[in-house]
Amino acid sequence: MMPVSMVGRAGELAELDRAWSVVSAAGRSAPTVAVITGVAGVGKSLLVAAAVDALTPRPAMILSGAARVHGPAPYDWLAAVLTGRDTGRLALPSDALAWLAQQPTAPRERYAPGTLLRLAVRTVQLLVGAGPAVLVVEDLHALDPASVNLIGELATVAELPALLVVASRPAADAVAPELTRRALARLSGVRGAVRQHLGPLRQAEVAEVLTQVYEGCDPSDRLVASLWRCTGGNPYALTELLAAHAGDGPEALLRRLPEPRPPVEPMATVDPVAAIDPELTAREIEVLGCLVDGMSNKQVAKALGISVRTVTVHVSNLLRKTGSASRTEVALWAVRRRPPVPAPVD
Repeated sequence: MMPVSMVGRAGELAELDRAWSVVSAAGRSAPTVAVITGVAGVGKSLLVAAAVDALTPRPAMILSGAARVHGPAPYDWLAAVLTGRDTGRLALPSDALAWLAQQPTAPRERYAPGTLLRLAVRTVQLLVGAGPAVLVVEDLHALDPASVNLIGELATVAELPALLVVASRPAADAVAPELTRRALARLSGVRGAVRQHLGPLRQAEVAEVLTQVYEGCDPSDRLVASLWRCTGGNPYALTELLAAHAGDGPEALLRRLPEPRPPVEPMATVDPVAAIDPELTAREIEVLGCLVDGMSNKQVAKALGISVRTVTVHVSNLLRKTGSASRTEVALWAVRRRPPVPAPVD
């Protein structure tokens, strides 16, 4: 099957281009945020790639990272950015860089969470330099808590001449729904933020895809409607179906189409720390929720109205009860313990 170009996203591309023009304008030092959401297969990554490829003037720097599919670790996004990159010129402690880059030789002891977060922000600032740059965050919904916290900080840092593009599934589909919901709200609330939610293709756009696949063919309304119903207008499902029947002509394809997919019942969101373990006290569960959000002890104390010393005691109890070696490990323990949410049908 011939490659299919993106259809139906002209307005979104134009909006991202306008956001870039703000960043690339002389004297702009604060980041501009673009948040793109949508279900699996709707074309978020394709839109981001097409938008970045078309940017004029070209970015001086593009930093891109995503969640690891298996075994997430703290600061996955930044570790992906630093992979294969020479960091010797960065005026930062080498042991902190080794830890942020997830190098196997990194020391076991690390900085306090708040200090490490500031070093992570500073790392990105030094990489961006005078800019203008583009920061691409793929799959926010699957990132580790430390990365999510970092992305939120980058959105509001004063000296960062960059377009921060964040792609995510809806919070209900996330590994940690409440954490993702808060992060998306924080990012969308930044002044001047661009907010895009990608919906399914319309029938006219499905027809446009068909004219690309069957060059010189005018697809029938019946074929277009049948494909639209079978795939729900999902771009990934549509292209996969067409690829599976690449040897068929339009009419042969129409005869082979499966029955339309039944509607997917919405899944109820699950609190990632609710009823996690009967051995945890109610206050420990509250503290655990804050750790999942990537908060420091001082932030936890402020959020719950307790002293920092009390927070320290609760964190120590959580480490002991869960067998974790660090606050990051206990946060990931909480995320993994929540009941799984079935993946959406593509």
